[in-house]
Amino acid sequence: MTNNADIKIHASFLPHTDPEASVRFYRDLLGFEVRMDVGYEGMRWITVGPVGQPDTSIVLTPPAVDPGLTEDERRTIAEMMAKGTYATVVLQSDDLDGLFERLQATDAEVIQEPMDQPYGVRDCAFRDPAGNHVRINQAS
Repeated sequence: MTNNADIKIHASFLPHTDPEASVRFYRDLLGFEVRMDVGYEGMRWITVGPVGQPDTSIVLTPPAVDPGLTEDERRTIAEMMAKGTYATVVLQSDDLDGLFERLQATDAEVIQEPMDQPYGVRDCAFRDPAGNHVRINQAS
């Protein structure tokens, strides 16, 4: 059996459909820093992450770029993204209500206002420009 105490989450991947809109959402609205922006054949992979947490990142990727996907699979991914059911990220804030008010004052799409959940967290939810579900928990 191995010791997993040294395993950390380094990066998670979320699809984007509009690189500039995604950068505005994650950098300008959430306050993340852009750490890398790599282009290849007209596509962009944009790495963002919370300031002061250089070991944790979200890589915003072009959707369905895996060459092994069929056209039906690509179509399904596009449909799921449009409905907001393809990808989710859960973030945490020390000031959930303040962050919600700030985001609500923009064009960010609100899914759920801050509320106490029966499973013990207070949270709210938005969709990013690609339709990804962004859930934000209140830090305890």
